[in-house]
Amino acid sequence: MGLDLDFSVVLERWPLFLDGAVMTLELAFLAILVGGAVGTLCAVGRGSRNRLIAGLCAAYVETIRNTPLLVQIFLVYFGLASIGFKFSAFSVAAAALAINVGAYTAEIMRAGFESIPPGQIEAAEGLALSRFQIYWHVILLPAIEKVYPSLTSQFVLLMLASSITSQISAEELTAVANYVQSDTYRAFETYILVALGYIALSLVLRAAFWALGLVLFPRRRRLGTPL
Repeated sequence: MGLDLDFSVVLERWPLFLDGAVMTLELAFLAILVGGAVGTLCAVGRGSRNRLIAGLCAAYVETIRNTPLLVQIFLVYFGLASIGFKFSAFSVAAAALAINVGAYTAEIMRAGFESIPPGQIEAAEGLALSRFQIYWHVILLPAIEKVYPSLTSQFVLLMLASSITSQISAEELTAVANYVQSDTYRAFETYILVALGYIALSLVLRAAFWALGLVLFPRRRRLGTPL
């Protein structure tokens, strides 16, 4: 039995795939922005001397990291609907992804904060820098630089994980593929193209993060290691 491949009927739907790829990037972009901010604040909170704040941040991180992303998406999607809040599948998907990546970002950033030598902070205090200046210039930016490769890898994984949001009808790339294969009965060809699409999106994201690293970290740029 030969393998009869026909990509033509699938490629005719290329505008649908393009729309799905754009939505995938939009979901990833929003989740990275919100989740990155939440994770950074949570990492700061876990180091707080206030036990309540530190405990709440720790509970959030451990809960998210020890439950499946799909379950989290369903909890947000059906939980909000059950109390009368109606949001689009895109909004719910972006929120769930942000909550998920925020927990992983918190742990990565916490490792970055702990890598800052205490003597460096003491030196900054000795120079009479303000608390904001110390956090921004002495702690936050150097911490981000140290963990930047881990952060970018986590964000790329987030983009790939966005495929799960097809389960709540978010019209990203995998949801489009499900529709196309059911319409054309060419499942193998469809998912080959989608796999190639995700590879392309991953390369685009990695290139974007590499360029961002060149801008954010002049020292790494001089060393030729922005990632």
